[in-house]
Amino acid sequence: MKLVVLRNIGHNEEVEVTNPVIITWHNDKSRMVGDFRALSTYTIPDRYPTPGINEALTQLSKARFITSMDALKGFHHNALTSHDRKLLRIIACCGLY
Repeated sequence: MKLVVLRNIGHNEEVEVTNPVIITWHNDKSRMVGDFRALSTYTIPDRYPTPGINEALTQLSKARFITSMDALKGFHHNALTSHDRKLLRIIACCGLY
């Protein structure tokens, strides 16, 4: 967690909503994961579901540009509103982030 704070990804502060952290293992490496299942019960379902694979591929075939995002590190670069930051806080043994 110290590394997360040093990289300015998370901040240790008091909040109203917290989500527990669990540690998972993948390829003999540990990975910290926020458990947001309780928060998911309050989300509103998407009114516009994603298209089927055939429709998505048809639309993709007409594209001039295709963009990708690094899912491993890119997540921490998504902008969040102050309200969303309050909902996505995690709690670990060393504080709230």
